Amino acid sequence: MFKETVAFIRKQFNTPEAFIPLHEPRFVGKEKEYVMDAIDSTFVSSVGAYVDKFELEVARITGAKYAVATSNGTSALHIALLMAGVKTNDEVITQPLTFVATANAISYVNANCVFLDVDRDTMGLSPTKLKAFLKANAEIVDGVAFNKETGSKLAACVPMHTFGFPCRIDEIVAICNEYHIPVVEDAAESLGSSYKGKHTGTFGMIGVYSFNGNKTITCGGGGAIVTDDAELAKFAKHITTTAKVPHACEYEHDAVGYNYRMPNLNAALACAQLEQLEAYVENKRELALKYAEFFKAKSFDFALEGPDSYSNYWLMAVILKDRDQRDDFLKYTNEQKVMTRPIWRLMHTLKMYKECQVEDVSNAEWLAERVVNIPSSVRVESL
Repeated sequence: MFKETVAFIRKQFNTPEAFIPLHEPRFVGKEKEYVMDAIDSTFVSSVGAYVDKFELEVARITGAKYAVATSNGTSALHIALLMAGVKTNDEVITQPLTFVATANAISYVNANCVFLDVDRDTMGLSPTKLKAFLKANAEIVDGVAFNKETGSKLAACVPMHTFGFPCRIDEIVAICNEYHIPVVEDAAESLGSSYKGKHTGTFGMIGVYSFNGNKTITCGGGGAIVTDDAELAKFAKHITTTAKVPHACEYEHDAVGYNYRMPNLNAALACAQLEQLEAYVENKRELALKYAEFFKAKSFDFALEGPDSYSNYWLMAVILKDRDQRDDFLKYTNEQKVMTRPIWRLMHTLKMYKECQVEDVSNAEWLAERVVNIPSSVRVESL
């Protein structure tokens, strides 16, 4: 079975012998033209026409009213938590099945993570587990939710759209609204994905995206914050540019700010990439269908989008029967120069997050023992 899988993957990427990466960028549009234009303009840092264009395009694509470019997805999430009002010793509800940047950003604002379980089908935060946790542990005092066990404010909820698969975000937002808890969507992996016809990242108060080198759309690094709140967007742009007060010549700063703006050079690359988003997502969805048919014939589970979901299939995944089979699969495929990877270590098992509150996370543990990501790049020959 493993040998047939490697042969099938090699066929999809038309690569009979060479190494096949997990997800590599594709530059088939106007990337070089736009980057050279940015260089010729001499505006290569955080001011330039391509930064403005990038923000407008992200807003247009997602349907958000405002978008603010940042240096990467982690910085976007850091600022989003500040926008949501998260402060020192507050608690932020999130999922243990995520990339470490989610938990790290919560730590950057000196808040503590509360880890709740995911649903097996979406691999994203479970609204059922969220509702049960809040019913048992939250109390509302003057319109603010507090954790009865710790006494800390439940300042935000950060669900993550794992591998580009939309979680049940509408239910999550509805539950959080009952408890006056802002939702910050970690949509880092899901640009191009939608749920019930609405783009991921636009259900909560704030959403964030990543444009890292391994994402569907990349500019080497880069991130974006989206919101429909004009004041929050204004705050985000201000605080990510070192909180500098606009002035013709004076250097005045009115808060502790961050140098988190995306350089114009990266934005030029991003603008060219965004022009390819629709074609790239369609290409990846075609590959996902081929994978699904292949693995179904082999009686293996392949992760598919759920009802009402439209996934960008950023990273595609097979679900093995147990940890032993997972490890055997990982060993064989990587030895054959076909890159595969297990899902992330669960956040509450990492030494810096072991003291955080964690509820029953049996679904996350089940997935962590079985999920393997397989090569998911856009196939150039199929564009």
